[in-house]
Amino acid sequence: MLLTREQAFKLLNQYVTAEHLLKHSIAVEIAMRAYAQHFQRDVEYWGQVGLLHDIDYQLYPSEHLRHTQALLEPAGFSRQFITDIVSHNRNWLEPRSLIQKVLLSVDEITGFIIACVLVRPDKSIANLEVKSVLKKFKDKAFAKAVNRENIKQSVDELGIPLEEHIQFIIEAFRENSAVTNYKNINLFI
Repeated sequence: MLLTREQAFKLLNQYVTAEHLLKHSIAVEIAMRAYAQHFQRDVEYWGQVGLLHDIDYQLYPSEHLRHTQALLEPAGFSRQFITDIVSHNRNWLEPRSLIQKVLLSVDEITGFIIACVLVRPDKSIANLEVKSVLKKFKDKAFAKAVNRENIKQSVDELGIPLEEHIQFIIEAFRENSAVTNYKNINLFI
């Protein structure tokens, strides 16, 4: 069972109140919806996987993903939905499905792209170019907490060149400007 987007966002807000985590969840949702459309998959399902993928992080940062099932099962989410979310654990041992590969590949890079926007004078995604993101990607002092190797590995697992993946996400952010200012949460402020 899926909730409406409004219901899923309300559920997320029960457990996530930190604005930066809400922004991250929305960014991942946007990328997941875009990839679902690209791969001709269920956009609502993929979007909700993205939106809710870190639902337990604020409450249990050192036990992230160990409480996902307990938070989502009462809302009626299926075992498969929960597995699709939990699979973005870097230590996942089973082969990942397409949705699971996409979730892993967009998780960190969405935040990195937003960081690239935020250091631009105009703070706009409109003119952000892939080469600018790649330049920042090589600069280890920029967004130091972002593990570049994890990003490279997850994009390699997805089978898309990093440059194309970055361009795809930039376009998704541009095309979803209505979502990027959802409930007074603007990704680029």
